Amino acid sequence: MLKKCKIRILKTTFQSELAKEYGIESLSVCPLMKEGQVFYTEYEKPLGFCDEAWKAIYQYVFALVNGSDNWYYDDWIDTKKHPGVAIVSCNDGLRPVIIKIERIAD
Repeated sequence: MLKKCKIRILKTTFQSELAKEYGIESLSVCPLMKEGQVFYTEYEKPLGFCDEAWKAIYQYVFALVNGSDNWYYDDWIDTKKHPGVAIVSCNDGLRPVIIKIERIAD
């Protein structure tokens, strides 16, 4: 049986130097995701969640709902201290959003 995941927007960031060189004049932090927003899912993109951010995180959601805690050679998340957690970001290089994905009990 699949577990569920809680997805929390931890931080919205803005890379001003890169945006100044490559972005449009009015570019600012992500207009879609807000710090503190929370979403829940078993495996599908939650309603209101950014499509591009979902593309960046869905593999972690899939792994967590299926019980995985093994992250790339154990050199990333301390799974002893934080089992069932991944900290990831969206693909927007000018205004990345930092996201916490956490496996939760039903």
